[in-house]
Amino acid sequence: MLLKNLHFWAFILLNFCQHINDVVSLTADGLSLLSLKSAVDGGGGAAAFSDWNEDDATPCHWSGVSCMNVSGSADERVVGISVAGKNLRGYIPSELGSLIYLRRLNLHGNNFYGSIPDQLFNASSLHSIYLYSNNLSGSIPPSSCSLPRLQNLDISKNSLSGPLPKFLRNCRQLQRLILAGNKFSGEIPAGIFPELANLEQLDLSANEFNGSIPNDVGELKSLSGTLNLSFNHFTGKIPKTLGDLPLTVSFDLKHNDLSGEIPQTGSFANQGPTAFLNNPMLCGFPLQKSCKNNSDDPPGVQGGSEGIEGVNVKKGLKPGLIILIAVGDAIGVALIGLVIVYIYWKRKDSNGCSCTGKGKLGGNDKTGLCAFPCISGFPRNDSEVGSEKGAGGGTSGGTSGGEGDLVAIDKGFSFELDELLRASAYVLGKSGLGIVYKVVLGNGIPVAVRRLGEGGEQRYKEFVAEVQAIGRIKHPNVVKLRAYYWAPDEKLLISDFISNGNLASALRGKTNQPSSTLSWSIRLKIAKGTARGLAYLHECSPRKFVHGDIKPSNILLDTEFQPYISDFGLNRLITITGSNPSSSGGFIGGALPYLKQPQPEKINNYKSPEARVPGGRPTQKWDVYSFGVVLLELLTGKSPDLSSPTSSSSTSTELLDLVSWVRKGFNEESPLSEMVDPILLQEVRAKKEVLAVFHIALSCTEGDPEIRPRMKSVSENLDKVGT
Repeated sequence: MLLKNLHFWAFILLNFCQHINDVVSLTADGLSLLSLKSAVDGGGGAAAFSDWNEDDATPCHWSGVSCMNVSGSADERVVGISVAGKNLRGYIPSELGSLIYLRRLNLHGNNFYGSIPDQLFNASSLHSIYLYSNNLSGSIPPSSCSLPRLQNLDISKNSLSGPLPKFLRNCRQLQRLILAGNKFSGEIPAGIFPELANLEQLDLSANEFNGSIPNDVGELKSLSGTLNLSFNHFTGKIPKTLGDLPLTVSFDLKHNDLSGEIPQTGSFANQGPTAFLNNPMLCGFPLQKSCKNNSDDPPGVQGGSEGIEGVNVKKGLKPGLIILIAVGDAIGVALIGLVIVYIYWKRKDSNGCSCTGKGKLGGNDKTGLCAFPCISGFPRNDSEVGSEKGAGGGTSGGTSGGEGDLVAIDKGFSFELDELLRASAYVLGKSGLGIVYKVVLGNGIPVAVRRLGEGGEQRYKEFVAEVQAIGRIKHPNVVKLRAYYWAPDEKLLISDFISNGNLASALRGKTNQPSSTLSWSIRLKIAKGTARGLAYLHECSPRKFVHGDIKPSNILLDTEFQPYISDFGLNRLITITGSNPSSSGGFIGGALPYLKQPQPEKINNYKSPEARVPGGRPTQKWDVYSFGVVLLELLTGKSPDLSSPTSSSSTSTELLDLVSWVRKGFNEESPLSEMVDPILLQEVRAKKEVLAVFHIALSCTEGDPEIRPRMKSVSENLDKVGT
């Protein structure tokens, strides 16, 4: 009997121990994570935590949980929590602070309420905290800056309040501080920003801050992107020290109560007017509001009137002075008119700059097959050739049928028209921007010849002025226009032939497959050269050109992969000649190996958002955005025409364009390997350079055109990469 009792109790004890073992089988990290599941109310939480099972041995397979083997631990430990955009309602449990290896906490886009627990910052490995777009309240916990590795703190779009705490100066590793859209108030204390030497992004917008902007904000030497202080109650003058910030930094100071003149030093020169809007007392460039006193009246005189015995007498110029000014203006206009007439007749009598060197175009006995059988209007023999009229084209304005002139823009570039007509040629491409031929001249030099169209004979002067302006562009990264031909029924542009195709074919080839030939060093070379050429067009060209259609097919490459920008100025010429412009292709100096077929119209994802609105006038900021998309294409190997899933491992059907996809990846700190072109992963040494170019590309593709940097700044920053 005693033996039976012993067996019974042994069996009970064994089962009890087994039960205890089952209960505690989940790791300590898993038990801490279950506190988050328990802290969430019903509703969406059930689906978000459906596979968070307390009977599991490890939480590392739960959705939204990342684990890895860490030094000093035999087991995998939780390093990441990402449960974002799940419509969760609840509070943030303090138990998450026991996850000592937790590096990234991402709970944004939910409905968490209450305060941020101070114990959360016991998780000493945290470097990124994303709690934006919730309903959190209270203040920033003092222990937040006790984290030695904290780099990213985004708690925007909540209901947090209180002053900006001085202890933020202790967050010395901080790179991104995003507090926008809360209820923070009071003056910003001095002494915080000089300690934040690594801060790259600062956003304090849409709060209730008041007082003056601290002078020491200008000491944020690592800042990039946008310094956003908009939609607050800042008063006083804008500190001149903000001009000491890097040139790539854009300001957003709109909707405050700032006053005085906008400083004109350093970074202020790169700012657009929208950065300062809705500050009624601000004046000076770039606002259209002068800082000069509009009234020179002496004291006691208001509004240009003077009170004398109750009678208002308006000030004004004396009648005699008005008459003198009017007479002087009339004489000045007459003199200017005489000068214009004199210059006109002098030019009309001059011989111009024709490069044919003959009295007649092609006026010789040579006959034979024309190299351009599809081009009409070219003179074939003496009976069809009119006399040369000089630089203005062949016919006193280019209106007489059949006559024309081949005009050299580059004086060192000379050949006969009949040489051009009889040279070997073949079609490179055809689009709404004209047919393009490769022509090999008698000296063996190839040129690209674009046929623009047959109309526009009444707009000869406009055509010549536009071509001459394009011809004055001289830059090693811009295709050079060498000559042009004008006749009433024919217009041609002759430019350098660039022999190695374009960037689009180099990236994806004819079959739209990724190319293995473009190493990181080559891609960086292409990016730098293109940026230099585009900055030249914007800043240094006679007309400060806007390209309007920057994309890989308009970036040509030579055999050394030196880039050349093409197609600038063509839309204006197409308008003059009366053709139907299209963005589907075509280029000056291009080298397409095949004839493009017409494609159905589709969204051009290289265009900036504001450029997609019909009727908009092209601006240089359009080009900056397009160049940013090209940079992203060089970095990722993905075409912006092909939407990308929200993440590489996601089964979601949500699709994003290339710009949005990259931004989402950076916001969620996705691994670089998920975004960068796999071909570049072999060049480990280039990781820092790749990240730097990513940041430049993201600044170029800002949605607000005024926030985007100038191409000059973009080029300068790219030149620093890899040096």
